[in-house]
Amino acid sequence: MASPAVSPDSSSHEALSSVNSAPACSPTSDSENLSPDELELLAKLEEQNRLLEADSKSMRSMNGSRRNSGSSLVSSSSASSNLSHLEEDTWILWGRIVNEWDEWRKKKEKLLKELIRKGIPHHFRAIVWQLLCSATDMPVKNQYSELLKMSSPCEKLIRRDIARTYPEHEFFKGQDSLGQEVLFNVMKAYSLVDREVGYCQGSAFIVGLLLMQMPEEEAFCVFVRLMQEYRLRELFKPSMAELGLCIYQFEYMLQEQLPELNIHFRSQSFLTSMYASSWFLTLFLTTFPLPVATRVFDIFMYEGLEIVFRVGMALLQFNQAELVQLDMEGMSQYFQKVIPHQFDSCPDKLILRAFQVKYNPKKMKRLEKEYAAIKNKEMEEQIEIKRLRTENRLLKQRIETLEKVTRPPAVPKGQVTRAQEAEENYIIKRELAVVKQRCTSATENLQRAQSTIRQLQDQQGNPRFSEEFVTHLETELEQSRLRESETLGALKEMQDKVLDMEKRSSLLPDEDNVVRLQEELQALALREAEAVKSLTELQQQVKDLSDSWQAGRAGGRWKESPRRSNANALQEAVVAARLREAQAQAELRALRQRVLQLETQGQIQRTVLGRAEQTCAGLREQLRLAAAQSKGLQAQLSESHRKHAEAQCKSKEEVMAVRLREADSMAALAEMRQRVAELEIQVGGTGGRGDTVGTPWG
Repeated sequence: MASPAVSPDSSSHEALSSVNSAPACSPTSDSENLSPDELELLAKLEEQNRLLEADSKSMRSMNGSRRNSGSSLVSSSSASSNLSHLEEDTWILWGRIVNEWDEWRKKKEKLLKELIRKGIPHHFRAIVWQLLCSATDMPVKNQYSELLKMSSPCEKLIRRDIARTYPEHEFFKGQDSLGQEVLFNVMKAYSLVDREVGYCQGSAFIVGLLLMQMPEEEAFCVFVRLMQEYRLRELFKPSMAELGLCIYQFEYMLQEQLPELNIHFRSQSFLTSMYASSWFLTLFLTTFPLPVATRVFDIFMYEGLEIVFRVGMALLQFNQAELVQLDMEGMSQYFQKVIPHQFDSCPDKLILRAFQVKYNPKKMKRLEKEYAAIKNKEMEEQIEIKRLRTENRLLKQRIETLEKVTRPPAVPKGQVTRAQEAEENYIIKRELAVVKQRCTSATENLQRAQSTIRQLQDQQGNPRFSEEFVTHLETELEQSRLRESETLGALKEMQDKVLDMEKRSSLLPDEDNVVRLQEELQALALREAEAVKSLTELQQQVKDLSDSWQAGRAGGRWKESPRRSNANALQEAVVAARLREAQAQAELRALRQRVLQLETQGQIQRTVLGRAEQTCAGLREQLRLAAAQSKGLQAQLSESHRKHAEAQCKSKEEVMAVRLREADSMAALAEMRQRVAELEIQVGGTGGRGDTVGTPWG
């Protein structure tokens, strides 16, 4: 059976009291006095009692130690009573668990785990599954009827895959069967609730199992909870990132615990995803028959995906000896035909082996971090490769553009830097053309040399070609290859120069601003030339006047009469006045020139300031747009939070009433089955006694 049982408390003793107190066995003289049918039935009951004793330490030993074979034989009526008591005790125990669920989850968690590992009774599965995943009061249930009225983009895919889901099961058999209709409804409703996941084929098997146990509204709520809380949503996302993580963790467990089988798988290129993907996506529902798969699903509802790792490793351990002897095709057939039916008659054996598998949650967390780091590194490498490809493409486009230029662009006046850049571009273009020509020539020489060598190889028997000639050709070939490598290096250097020049050119002002600045500089240069010319003329006039004045003073100081002297004095005064006037005009023109320079500088500064203001305005507009976009995203996030809260609130209604009705119907069905079993046993017992009438006892 399953893993070792945990010591029960007083309530479990009361619940299983009737199992512990089996009726006393009256001694019989010999087992041969019973019919073969009775012996077979009693052997089955004895096996059941033995399993019960081994499974739970809370069940006390039967009356007596059963030291001999005679004490283990009971009558048919006693066996029937024992079987009915067992079913009745199971019903009472699980009924108490359901009614006192909160107390069991908090105070008796270990015992509850052991009972779930032994299997939840069929008629209690619906209510217990809903309690295990807390799907009893989900607000999303109220939205179910409204979701069915809407249309989903996944409807065609769902319709296509419905017939592939449990095709042999009576509930889903037939195109218009009730099972297919409710399965379509649940899958469609979830595709509308979670549009990111939408629909994935493997999820239909999980929903189908839920619909076998409960109505479609409750199955929908349980499935929503499984997707949200049991990692299934990440498994079924289009990227299936969680599936990759599970495969990575499972491969690590396989390598650690079954190294020989792992080496065999690798040697046969038998990937883990080829056989384990369906285990994680369908929780073994497509691998095992429903009775075995349901037992695994019981444990999954309580312990999560851990049971999938355990059962998968248990299967590989159980079949390691056979698998290492098969090739890839044989292993594929073995997984499909042999493994699914190995535990049909004894699912407890599978569960027991599963919980003997070593499973370390801390190591799984570490592997999850390692896998995330690996994926992040792969994503960064892909981004880097994409960036390098983009840069390579842009570089080729730039080289082609430069090659199409036949002459350098006109050098604008006043822009020395831009002219130098254009000239360097032209020089680089010429050097690039020369390098390409050299590369072409070297390639041609290399081809000719290779052709010559091939001819020599074809004509090895010809005495006209000496070894010296061949050696000379090989030397030329090596020199050609060397020149080719140098040419390629020069070409790469030229390409780097082109990139550098283009980067520096991109930092220069655009064409419109350059033209405007050129016009301003030309006007400034004209005004400056006029001012300098006027100033030069004034300075020359001042110099002429000063020379004539000094000459007049020096020539007529002693020879002139007093009247002449007065006239000269007046003339000197006039000349001095004119000289001062000319100097004043020169100073005025110099001041005007200075003012003009300052005005030009101010205009340039205003132009630069205007450009800066335009840039700031553009940045402010971008900031405003970004703020508006952020506000819209925040509004969407708030709306999504509100809808999520509403969905959670609405999903916690209308569940208990339907569940109780389902439990009542299941209880009635179980009672009828119990009564039928009792009648069958009684009929079998009556027939056995009739056959032995008149036979003397030994």
